[in-house]
Amino acid sequence: MITANGSNDGKTAELQEPDKLGTHEEVDFPAIEATPTAAELEALLSKPAPATDAVVVVVENDDRDVIIEPPLSATKKWPIVLAVLLVAVVGIAAIIYLQTRPQPVPTPKSVDLPTQTSTTTSGMPETAFKISPEKQQLIGVQYGTVEYQTISKSLRAVGKVAFDETKITRISPKVEGWIENVYVDFVGKLVKKGQPMISIYSPDLVQTQEEYLLAIKGRRQLGESPFAEAVNFSESLVQSTRRRLEFWDISEAQIRELEKRGTPNRAMTLYAPASGFVTARNAFPKQRVTPETELYAISDLSKVWVIADIYEFEAAEIKLGQPATVVLSPYPGREFQGKITYIFPQLDNTTRTLKVRVELANKGFELKPDMYADVILSMSYGRRLVVPQEAVMDSGAEQLVYVSLNDGYFEPRKVQLGAKVDNKFIVLAGLTEGERVVTSGNFLVDSESKLKSAGGGMGMPGMDMGGSGSKAGEKPSQQTQPQSQPTERKILYWYDPMNPANKSDKPGKAPDGMDLVPKYADNK
Repeated sequence: MITANGSNDGKTAELQEPDKLGTHEEVDFPAIEATPTAAELEALLSKPAPATDAVVVVVENDDRDVIIEPPLSATKKWPIVLAVLLVAVVGIAAIIYLQTRPQPVPTPKSVDLPTQTSTTTSGMPETAFKISPEKQQLIGVQYGTVEYQTISKSLRAVGKVAFDETKITRISPKVEGWIENVYVDFVGKLVKKGQPMISIYSPDLVQTQEEYLLAIKGRRQLGESPFAEAVNFSESLVQSTRRRLEFWDISEAQIRELEKRGTPNRAMTLYAPASGFVTARNAFPKQRVTPETELYAISDLSKVWVIADIYEFEAAEIKLGQPATVVLSPYPGREFQGKITYIFPQLDNTTRTLKVRVELANKGFELKPDMYADVILSMSYGRRLVVPQEAVMDSGAEQLVYVSLNDGYFEPRKVQLGAKVDNKFIVLAGLTEGERVVTSGNFLVDSESKLKSAGGGMGMPGMDMGGSGSKAGEKPSQQTQPQSQPTERKILYWYDPMNPANKSDKPGKAPDGMDLVPKYADNK
């Protein structure tokens, strides 16, 4: 600072610069004869100042000092302005560089491997993964609920009406002879029990009749004999001859008629032993017959069977005594009620079906053997936990459903299923009431799950399935299990896979739009 103060002669002052302390030089000021007035002082200050860095003039006048500091010179301002401009240019250049600099391509050595954590987030199962709401909407995810329901179903099978084999009667003669007359002469005729079938001439039968008549005559003659042995012998002879006639199916009425008539009958009539329809006939006039000859077969159709074919995978649901409803096309709108009376012990090797027998009452003989029928078996499972069929992904080895958790998380879960009822499965294990499961889009959800598992197993960064893992910008956690570090591979250059002649020393895109791929020194 340059200071002017009073001196002995009033004409000189001491000049001191702040940058050069202790340096003095003489400066001549106009002589001041007396205390200057304000006008004189203003005229004095209006004169040009000497070319110095800064001048401060202090005028002492009694009790006050006047200090004047003129502005800096142009030579002092230019360095400051240039420095400010330089700093601004450098800052702008740094910002532009950070925004436009190329991203480095990571080599196998520089890839950070994230940790496959045991849980996706706090409280979530280790297999859970997240799908963002936008991706769920894109996939078309829909949900169903696991709940308890009263379950029953109807199993339909095809069948055929058949004869009740326990009500088929086959007629054969018990004596050898010749047929005299045939009273039932066509198949399909309905006969009643005791109705005449044929008359047969048999020498053995005629001889037995004569022996019976003689035995009766002898019993009358010896009845008054004093010898008891003779009386008993005649009685036993009558009884043995009578039993022989009975064994040959000679009825009681025919025997009484023989006793009343007193002479043997040349031809004896055979009567129907049961009621039913004639299903087979082998009896013709003048035909010689033996005990091995089957003359008729009579089938009682008051009850019939329906033999139904049950598929192999449904065989376990069939039980004896199970009610069944039979529907036939000749009788639309009508239902015949029956029950299962027998389950065959072997599957049909050709159709791979299990045969079951349903027994039906057949009043009016409306059900004809060999008619085709639909058999409906009703099964009730009671109140059971069920899951929609669409939610189950069956790979053959296991059944899998995707359970919806909170905040967009999903869990693949193995389940144990029972019978399929309509469009639901009975749940034996793996699910609880009230859980939500994916019913639509589950194949794409399964793909997301496998992609997430594969990405986590290979340590691929960014495989968070729509934000399921860490937040953006967070570094993946360190691996809990040590992994072998890949060896560094040297990149020679980058080239276009469609046109290897196009090469570059850095990654980018080729003129044809393809991404450039690295060419390694080991040619792998």
